[in-house]
Amino acid sequence: MPQMFPLNWIILFFFFLFIFFLFNIQTYYNYKNNFQKKNINKNFKNKSFLTWKG
Repeated sequence: MPQMFPLNWIILFFFFLFIFFLFNIQTYYNYKNNFQKKNINKNFKNKSFLTWKG
């Protein structure tokens, strides 16, 4: 069981990293759609690439 301990942490790290980038891609497409609709000033606040809001 101690031999599997680093492998479990690596799998857990990539799992949360995948979720984090998934939220960042969703936020990026929200910026892109707002830029195409020209509603940046209304939806610009409280949206960042480092937040978990999406």
